[in-house]
Formats: sequence, structure tokens, C-alpha cells
Amino acid sequence: MTTDTHPLSTSGSTSDSTFASTFDPTAGIAAAEAARTRLDFAKAAPEVYRAIIRLDTAARAGLDPALVELIQIRASHLNHCAYCLHMHTNDARKAGESEDRLHLVAVWREARHFFTPKEQAALALTEAVTLIADGGVPDSVYAEAAAHFEERELARVLSLILTINTWNRVALATGKVAGTDERTG
Repeated sequence: MTTDTHPLSTSGSTSDSTFASTFDPTAGIAAAEAARTRLDFAKAAPEVYRAIIRLDTAARAGLDPALVELIQIRASHLNHCAYCLHMHTNDARKAGESEDRLHLVAVWREARHFFTPKEQAALALTEAVTLIADGGVPDSVYAEAAAHFEERELARVLSLILTINTWNRVALATGKVAGTDERTG
């Protein structure tokens, strides 16, 4: 009998818990980043890049940092943006967000008791705006968000949703690699 020793294998003599505690993606991240062939958006269009940063900064001003990260994580799930999802789950952890909530953001409707009614309203609005082509933003979703946020705060939440959707599209279009973070380099 042959034991599968491939580093990503969970069969054979290595248990799942050993794998999880010993796997280091650093080499894979470096190789993926080195293989990137798409443009560096920040260098190619620095004025546009800085404008998005200014919009992002203005959108999040005055919002609860935990709510900001939940919105960014949910939109990144929906857009399949691994780069932004990695970045914002790490940011949320650094800000003290619980692992339970981070694991349940994608299925928040089935785990409502982990999220406040205000967070639920923001997550529903995030989904509607992110998936706008699937039916717009229903009046009921907008009304629920408006019931939980003052007008100025709601405008910032909408701006944040628009901003993370922009960042997701930039990251996906330029082939950003999950595990890298241009904010630190």
C-alpha cells in the first residue's frame, strides 16, 4: 500500500489537524505573485488609485469598524475576490472580530443570532447592491437598512459597499494574489 505524501493531501499518515498546523502558504504566495502578468493598477493609474483610497476613507469615516469589515467580507465573498477576502478577514481579526462571526458571514441568514439587526440590515443591503443585476435593490431591503441607519450613516454604508465592489473588481481584473497586501509593501 502506498501512502499519499502530497503536501495538500489529507489522506495517508498526516492528519487534518497536523496539516492545518504545519501548512505554510508563503512559498505558494510568492510563486503566484512572481507569476503575475497583469498590470500594477496603483502604478499604472496612481491618480485613480488614490481617488479610490480617498472614497474608501470617506465612506468608512464614522462607521463601526466591525461593521465595515463585515460589509467588505460579504461583498468579497459574493464577488469571489480571494485577495480582498483574505485582507479583510485578517483586518477583522486584528480588530478583535470573533472567528465564529467570520466563518458565518457568508451564511448570516442561517446564523442571524450571531449578528445584530443593524448588521443584518447592512449585510442584506450589501448583497442587494453587490448583486444589483439580479433584481436591483428591493424596497424592503432598503427600508430595513434605512430603519437602522441615520441618513448620513446610510450614505456612508452605501459608499462603502460601492467602494469594496470597486476594489474587488480591481483586484480580480489585475490578478491580485490572495495573501499579499499592497498596503504593507
